[in-house]
Amino acid sequence: MASSASAPPELTTRPPGLWSKVPEVTAFFWIIKVLATTVGETAADYLNKAWNLGLNGTTLIMSAFLIAALILQFRAKRYVPGVYWVSIVFISVVGTLVTDNMTDNLHLSLWSSSAIFAVALAATFTVWYRREGTLSIHSIFTPRREAYYWLTILFTFALGTAAGDLMAEKLNLGYLLSAFIFAGMIGLVALSQKVLRQSPVLTFWMAYVLTRPLGAAFGDYLSQDKDFGGLGLGTTTTSLIFLAAILALTVYLTVSKKDQIRLEPAAS
Repeated sequence: MASSASAPPELTTRPPGLWSKVPEVTAFFWIIKVLATTVGETAADYLNKAWNLGLNGTTLIMSAFLIAALILQFRAKRYVPGVYWVSIVFISVVGTLVTDNMTDNLHLSLWSSSAIFAVALAATFTVWYRREGTLSIHSIFTPRREAYYWLTILFTFALGTAAGDLMAEKLNLGYLLSAFIFAGMIGLVALSQKVLRQSPVLTFWMAYVLTRPLGAAFGDYLSQDKDFGGLGLGTTTTSLIFLAAILALTVYLTVSKKDQIRLEPAAS
């Protein structure tokens, strides 16, 4: 699902030869995105329990790592695979922890968390579009647009975590069935773009939201004990497998530069 959108010329005018701060949407993009969402789920559980950091301690440490990664991301002049995907992994973990904090510390139901993050995401999209005239990732070449982009990403991860846990646990659908349901929904989104000619920007963000609970459900299925409907691989093994896959793909993209977006001057 590609992402593009028209916007007023004054909002898209840019010097020639400028590079986007985010990757092109390719098969590699979606593969790493799902891998990162899985790591976000399993790594948060691992750090919280295996290292005895507790939910608050894990949240503080991972938030500090995320801030450091985003500082590097904002300082970069163009998309750098290593910096970008490290930021995605950390924001995936933090997004999971935000939802966990609302559930465990604030005692909000998953229904409430899902509703809150859905409203927050919709509000971010609304402000972003009104200020910038486009939600296309091909327009991410200013600090303000990048700020909107990363805030949106955080809310998609938090919403996806809440929605995924809601379906798998509270509605008792199980991890594997939930993963299949979300995969089917993503398939319908892709079909709507190809057959119904839905906006590629709309379908991109719909798929982006849905890949979070897909990855979370799949990660829980692999890591959770068999007594709880999982395969019992554990959070450590699952996290290491997916981190290794992310590292390998990131190195490949760094060398091949297959997902670099070179922005052309906007037509006046």
